[in-house]
Amino acid sequence: MAKILIFGDSIAHGAWDTEKGGWVQRTKSFLDEETLSESENEHTIYNLGVSGNNTEDLLERFEFETKQRLKEDDEELIFIFAIGVNDSQFIHSKNGLKFSPEEYKSNLNQLLNLAKKFSSKIIFVGLTPVDEAKTTPIPWNTDKSYKNEYIKKFNDVLSEFCKEKKIYFIEIFKELIEKDYQSLLEDGLHPNSEGHKKVFEIVRDFIIKNKIL
Repeated sequence: MAKILIFGDSIAHGAWDTEKGGWVQRTKSFLDEETLSESENEHTIYNLGVSGNNTEDLLERFEFETKQRLKEDDEELIFIFAIGVNDSQFIHSKNGLKFSPEEYKSNLNQLLNLAKKFSSKIIFVGLTPVDEAKTTPIPWNTDKSYKNEYIKKFNDVLSEFCKEKKIYFIEIFKELIEKDYQSLLEDGLHPNSEGHKKVFEIVRDFIIKNKIL
């Protein structure tokens, strides 16, 4: 049995997917169908996305939440991390980013080291682009903005980090930015149902191609 823990922010949690509950839930449904058709390949998915989370928030809760879901007889543990968009926030009151790229990389390294205590199978999902016309600033907090310039920079940091550490990285930003990505967003920041479907399809195809499960 494979137990899959997916940690992330509101996008991982499934915000604004009114049809299927988000790309993580869509992944769960897909793997549930696989389990039903092939009983020897049982998968259990936990959606551990929390709205507003950045890497610092995740570091505070990761080890505790992981331990709550472990059993001695677990055959396999897989971590999927989808985190970083909130790290790239531009904070107007401080005239700077929430975290520097260097701080983001340091947090990723700490997170990886913690995850390795439990499993060697670790996957990072890339960041998603935004519609800057709606996110500079965001209407619900005008002190914060999200810009693709910064999200791309953090996505590049994440990609290079995974390459350096020889761990799985699923590219999302480049895949979506080449499409009509604004139509895949609900409020400029969070994907709509179609956007979550696209992210799910990219994750699903990566898992299949790399024979992760």
